[in-house]
Amino acid sequence: MTQSAIIDEIAQTAIFWEDLTVGTRYTTSSRTITEADVAAFAALTGDFNKVHVDAEYAKGTIFGQRIAHGMLVASFMAGLTSRSIPNQLMEGALFSVLENRLKFPKPTFIGDTLRVEIEVTEQRPTSRPERGIVGFMRRGVNQRGEVVAEMAATCLFKRRHPGEAQ
Repeated sequence: MTQSAIIDEIAQTAIFWEDLTVGTRYTTSSRTITEADVAAFAALTGDFNKVHVDAEYAKGTIFGQRIAHGMLVASFMAGLTSRSIPNQLMEGALFSVLENRLKFPKPTFIGDTLRVEIEVTEQRPTSRPERGIVGFMRRGVNQRGEVVAEMAATCLFKRRHPGEAQ
């Protein structure tokens, strides 16, 4: 098979509920949070909390420097996740995100580079045989290997073979 044929075959692949078994893991590419990102997020949302935008003020906090907005970090995680190849292959089968639960165990600083480590934590059918629930744990990990954010997501997926027992 030629490389072009392999790429075409992969492009036709889709990931459905049945493929997302508990324990499945993958990691996204990474992205650095910049000064411009924090400033743009503050302007877009109106969140000008001093710990994000005032360097002198932030020096006196427990962080010792400015930190990125938690929702900016969560947004970066969502973007990195959606750009990953597994998620691109899920697009045709993902009906909706039903819930996101967020935790921020460590701060994210301007200049930190984040990747997202994703694990399937739940897979269960619904009362409708063409649909199933998948739970994901998405961990935002910085360049030091620290988990700075955790996003537990519950999603509704299309089933490839509705009604079949797992």
